[in-house]
Amino acid sequence: MGSTPPPAGGFAASSLPRFSSPSGSRPPRHSLNSSFSFGPQSLVNSFAEANNSIASNPHSFALDPNRSILQASPLYASPHVARKAKFSTSRHPLANDTTDVFQDDEDMNAEDAEGEPEAGIVDRMRLWRHDALMQHLYETAAFWGDKIVDWTNDPNDAFWLAQTYFLTHQYSRAERLLTRPFPTGPPQRTYQPPGMNGHAQAGPINSKGKQKEVPFPVPPANAPIMERLPIGPSELIDVAARYQDGVSRLVDMSVACRYLCAQCQVRQGKWNEATEILGEANPFRESGRSGPDVPNMDGGIKIEASMCHLRGLLMLKLNRGDQAKACFMEALALDVKCFEAFQQLIDGQMMSPDEEWEFVQGLAYKDQTPEDADFMRLMYTSRLRKLKHAEEHALARTRLVDEYGLGDNPDVLYSFADALYTQFRFADCFTVTSRILGLVTVHVPTMPLHLACMHHLSHLNSKLFILAHELVDQEPESPISWYAVGVWYLSSGKWSEARTYFSKTSLMDPRFAPAWIAFAHTFAHEGEHDHAITAYSTCTRLFTGSHLPLMFVGMEHISLSNIQMANESFTAANLICDADPLLANERGVLAFHRGDFEFAVTLFLGALELAQIVQTSQRAWINTYLNLGTAYRKLGRLAEAKAAYQEVVKMDPRNQTAMGFLGVTYHLLGDIDGAIVKYHETLSIDPINGPVLELLELALEASSEAGPFGGKGVPGGEEQWAQKMREHRDRDKGKQIATRDYPHQQDADEMSVE
Repeated sequence: MGSTPPPAGGFAASSLPRFSSPSGSRPPRHSLNSSFSFGPQSLVNSFAEANNSIASNPHSFALDPNRSILQASPLYASPHVARKAKFSTSRHPLANDTTDVFQDDEDMNAEDAEGEPEAGIVDRMRLWRHDALMQHLYETAAFWGDKIVDWTNDPNDAFWLAQTYFLTHQYSRAERLLTRPFPTGPPQRTYQPPGMNGHAQAGPINSKGKQKEVPFPVPPANAPIMERLPIGPSELIDVAARYQDGVSRLVDMSVACRYLCAQCQVRQGKWNEATEILGEANPFRESGRSGPDVPNMDGGIKIEASMCHLRGLLMLKLNRGDQAKACFMEALALDVKCFEAFQQLIDGQMMSPDEEWEFVQGLAYKDQTPEDADFMRLMYTSRLRKLKHAEEHALARTRLVDEYGLGDNPDVLYSFADALYTQFRFADCFTVTSRILGLVTVHVPTMPLHLACMHHLSHLNSKLFILAHELVDQEPESPISWYAVGVWYLSSGKWSEARTYFSKTSLMDPRFAPAWIAFAHTFAHEGEHDHAITAYSTCTRLFTGSHLPLMFVGMEHISLSNIQMANESFTAANLICDADPLLANERGVLAFHRGDFEFAVTLFLGALELAQIVQTSQRAWINTYLNLGTAYRKLGRLAEAKAAYQEVVKMDPRNQTAMGFLGVTYHLLGDIDGAIVKYHETLSIDPINGPVLELLELALEASSEAGPFGGKGVPGGEEQWAQKMREHRDRDKGKQIATRDYPHQQDADEMSVE
């Protein structure tokens, strides 16, 4: 076969795809008889052999896992040495179809430099194939690519045909092509002119090998030709028996072909077969030329890293979470450019906040991408969870905006929104997420934040309904769309309907964490605590790096008065993340229920301190201040309790719970007049608050009994005050007053800790 003339525009021409055995001049590397297993070990052995003889055998391109598939791209020229440029106005730039995943940079014959035959039918059809791929005419590319493979029997053409089948979702057909035998020797380069009406008509060939038209090749008689393609595994063994040497499967010739075959099997749901193709673990790990320090050979993404990522996806399908995590970590360590492995680790919450920070900061950025190391580190840092390292996160976002001009980039804006949501600044977060969705219609990481903000901001409920309706119309196959419908039902208090759509979302994407958490929330809102615990426990198993499911389990156990089990859940959650103020608050509530008020005070103060570190809005922690004040009151530290309640009133002057508790504190301090004032203020907001009405009646009686010169207050302290309140209620048995913020079956002096 001749070589391709240069394309228009001065592009340097290079030779047509020619397949040569990656093993160079040594005997044929495989026979089907000796390598029928689909495991990758034979490929690894061949790579090791090529490594050992690299000085004399440069033909190891197809076996090197440190390369990418850049040189196989239709947009790139062949890796061959460029020849003298020829100019033509009739050639399309994509005529550079000399891309060969099996070819080596130095595989060039001297005879090719002397003459350049004009393009033949195979060359033109390769051009059609590549141009069809670029124009997304995949059926056209498959149609002409199939004819090319029939004529050339060239493994590189077969690889491109398999890629086309993959793009058209013909996974079984692509897999069959990648696992059938092909010759391992180079294609015949002797050409015979085509016959016309049964008569041969030879064209003159000059001394330099030039001719006008080059037909498809006719291999010599001694080539291992399969007259009819074998069908099925048993026929492959028959072929191996007939041709012990000189034939091999594409998956045994090239790492790229093996990776593509595994992709096809994953799409077909063949988890075990794909695992066998890739190996249970990285087979190149012990090859001597693998690891984060081994540079990428061509500036692309190492195919070894892509294989590790695909292996991690398989482990998830097989419910092997720990192995999946190890595979994704290995993929990202091998090549920091493999963002999908990073996304699985971080968005899938496979690592604790401390673990993910240490791992991402320790990646070999400078070794692998010396020119872009800082930028990559900043981008990855901006996607980590925001509960810790607040200053580093803020600096990363600032540098991405100021130094790299990414102020309007959706991913950088998402980092801002995520930080705001972590700080419970829902209105500000909604502003940023709205900006993101104004730039792009759907930004997958942003949508859960946007929907959550709309859920928390009740005045946006109508907009939430409109957004959910639009998403279902525009993206009916996306789990985000049905998650939005579930969030709207959740905001409307329709727990059963919301659960239906959250369940549908989880079926469409089993790794979509917000849907699992929201699904469990619907049970908690309905008071189905046992079902809620089961759902949260499932989240704990799926998202091992998140402390939230364990925290919610503990909250449900408190509702069921399972104090010991709640303590175990909170302890496990604290081991994963000790920087969440909400978790510290819930642990304080548990200590309060256990009667350990001193420890409760310590935990509530710790929660408020953590809230200051993450720069959270103080209004978000009103309940923690209320809890702190109540714990102080139980300890008899009334002045400190009064200060905590007053802090709440400063932030929310109409907070009836804080004013009611403040009245109780004044009452215990002996300031009956102050207590009466606070009780009246509380009742001005909620006129039918039963406990406060009883407290006001008791305060008025105490004031009238004391007279203008009598002592004020209850001399016996809080216990005697509580006893008097019980006696006061006993006198008025049968009087039932509906309450909204206080439990019905609780003593008035035992107001619940929010």
